[in-house]
Amino acid sequence: QIQLVESGGGSVQAGGSLRLSCAASKYADCMGWFRQAPGKEREGVAAIYNYQVPTYADSVKGRFTISADGPKNTVYLEMDNLKPEDTGTYKCAAVWRCLLGAQEKPAYWGQGIQVTVSS
Repeated sequence: QIQLVESGGGSVQAGGSLRLSCAASKYADCMGWFRQAPGKEREGVAAIYNYQVPTYADSVKGRFTISADGPKNTVYLEMDNLKPEDTGTYKCAAVWRCLLGAQEKPAYWGQGIQVTVSS
């Protein structure tokens, strides 16, 4: 069993930045973030394998950076140049194929954290 504790998020104007953190209770080979906006399908945002190999959705490439602190079992998502379409509930996920499709099924989820970007 792995517990995930998220922090960060909040509200920002377009063009601004936010940082999300996700601390896991123990090592997970794949950790990352999915998001969902009201009325929209869940979307994989970014993932990192073995705390070293990142993957990004096309919609966030060049704007978001996922990184990890291995000894702390913590993953970070730095979100820059935020857009209104980035608004949604972001959930940390752990233990899955490390792909970002909407159909992916991570074994563990955080509680979710709200990100709101105003225009």
